[in-house]
Amino acid sequence: LEIEVRDRGLGIPPDDLNRVFDKFYRVQRPGRVAGSGLGLSICKGIVEAHGGFIAAENRAGGGTTISIVVPEGKAAAA
Repeated sequence: LEIEVRDRGLGIPPDDLNRVFDKFYRVQRPGRVAGSGLGLSICKGIVEAHGGFIAAENRAGGGTTISIVVPEGKAAAA
């Protein structure tokens, strides 16, 4: 199972791409305080519990892509 979620927002600073999956980590944006920093961490835990992986990358032209891959047998069992 492969899923990609894309947006056309501000993107994620390159130094933060791997850290966005850490518990309570939030990208620092002046004037913006939203969320607890748990959403992507929870997603990572669920995906990895099913033998998959999750990654973030910036899109050309702005925005972010979150990619999720779960092995075939694991996705059906969930």
